[in-house]
Amino acid sequence: MPLFAPFIAMAPPAGQQSSQSPVGTIVMIVLFFGIMYVMMIRPQQRKDKERREMLSQIKKGDRVLFAGGLIGEVAQLDEKTAKIKVADNLRLEVARGSITAVLTGEDDLQDAVEG
Repeated sequence: MPLFAPFIAMAPPAGQQSSQSPVGTIVMIVLFFGIMYVMMIRPQQRKDKERREMLSQIKKGDRVLFAGGLIGEVAQLDEKTAKIKVADNLRLEVARGSITAVLTGEDDLQDAVEG
């Protein structure tokens, strides 16, 4: 017996149209988009909000981790950039959006590196 045999049995005979209402299809589509919103879109919005808050709370002297793995101390902040002290005589100007985490201790560094 083919795998799709139950669906063939449910199909109307040739030449006849199904009298099924489109309401069921619309309900399924709305339900699908509702599940997509709850499972994918809403959590992403929450993460984006937390990230924006983290970026807005950065201040001079914070240790930060960048997307490329660079760790430094914030020396100066601008609206879109940050000047980071990486070594005694080395300061870099980086995009503020590339900051992935603010580090407060050694445990935060391990947490940020692991996930």
